[in-house]
Amino acid sequence: MKLFRSARARAAAAAVASSLVVAASPAPAPGADGIGDSYFPQLGNGGFDARHYDLDIAYDPVSGRLDGRTTITARAIQDLSSFDLDLQQLKVKGVEVNGRHAPFTHDGDELRITPHGSLAGNRTFTVTVTYGGLPHPLTGPIVGSDYGWLKTDDGVFVACEPNAASTWFPSSDHVSDKATYDIRIRAPKGLSAVSNGRLLSTYDEGDSTYTHWRESRPMATYLTTVTIGKFDVRSGRTPGGVPIHVAIDPKLAGSNSVDVYAVTAAATDYWSQVFGPYPFEETGAIVDDMPAAGFSLEAQSKPIYSAVRNETTIVHELAHQWFGDSVSVKRWKDIWLNEGFATYAQWLWAEHQGTRTAHDSFRAAYDARPADNAFWQTEVADPQRDSMFASAVYQRGAMTLQALRERIGDTAFFRLLPTWAELHRYGNADTADFIQLAEEISGQPLDDLFRTWLSTRGKPNLGPGESMKP
Repeated sequence: MKLFRSARARAAAAAVASSLVVAASPAPAPGADGIGDSYFPQLGNGGFDARHYDLDIAYDPVSGRLDGRTTITARAIQDLSSFDLDLQQLKVKGVEVNGRHAPFTHDGDELRITPHGSLAGNRTFTVTVTYGGLPHPLTGPIVGSDYGWLKTDDGVFVACEPNAASTWFPSSDHVSDKATYDIRIRAPKGLSAVSNGRLLSTYDEGDSTYTHWRESRPMATYLTTVTIGKFDVRSGRTPGGVPIHVAIDPKLAGSNSVDVYAVTAAATDYWSQVFGPYPFEETGAIVDDMPAAGFSLEAQSKPIYSAVRNETTIVHELAHQWFGDSVSVKRWKDIWLNEGFATYAQWLWAEHQGTRTAHDSFRAAYDARPADNAFWQTEVADPQRDSMFASAVYQRGAMTLQALRERIGDTAFFRLLPTWAELHRYGNADTADFIQLAEEISGQPLDDLFRTWLSTRGKPNLGPGESMKP
């Protein structure tokens, strides 16, 4: 009897303790409406991690109407009573969570969804949003021209950096929340839809063409595209064996002085030698007649060009496949890790071609601007939102890399670049991560170099060991 009563007592105590633990557990809470990026506080969303997007869209170029159904597979990282998605301009028709209708509110750019019953942390769930409307491009000082969903004469040119993906599909629209994608597009028969990854199928049915693309490597939302129009398509493999798909608007076929296919193949293979293996299943290009855009973008696996004006543009955008696409920034203030690296790649390409050394490119950029030029007043490590694409982010970012190369030497430098690409492959990293790796590989303290070139306003003085070679 004594043992029985003792066991009962222990069981009762355990039950009390268990109830106390349950009582102490945090109650389900709403996910944050943004990740807190200092440039875009409400971009992205808290409480979950997007894993896969299944996009199913239909676009009518005549009316400009877009209708879509997006299913996101995500993992809750807390017990969620509700959560947000980013969606601009378009009207939501209905939402389902795990196949069950869910109430929602749509206030500005934030779509707040309240499932029936909370979502358990560390569990996977699906959310499906049906929506439609007339997407419009974004404008303002960030890019300096319209960007996002840009209508063309025969379709649409889609280039979303940094915050325009949510103008055409609901998402966690921040660079830090990567996912894989299936992208299905219905367009009028006779038009092609070119997107990220590999083409799985395309067929005509009635007066429509249906196209299915799959990006099986993690991708940031801003790198998605569904550019639609008339294209001449050439596909094959690079000499190094990477599948390649190049689509060019026939209006530009006679005006391009650059062989886009050949340069894309050559640059993909060369960067694979310098930066490490090509990170995606396919390389390529989308060249569309969109003079109003006046820019190109490193859409994952297929950079998109509003016409191609020179070879170095292709070289730049393909370098982004490693620096920006595969290795992405954690926060937008570190954008120099994308643009400085891709600009430096242009200098490396000239060096590879034998036309100018990277040192001479550095000196040309450095000497071209006097000390009182406003260029030197941009803090490259934190250029601020409206000037995140300022020329200094590109040029002074590239100068930083050349200064680093000349400080640590070619052996360490050309070990650093592929190691960086491999270490953070398909992930996110920041400036502190890069400095730490550079110091580990070189065995040198480098805080002074990076502080001078990235964080100090004014034109740096060139001292011994910093680009003083003849």
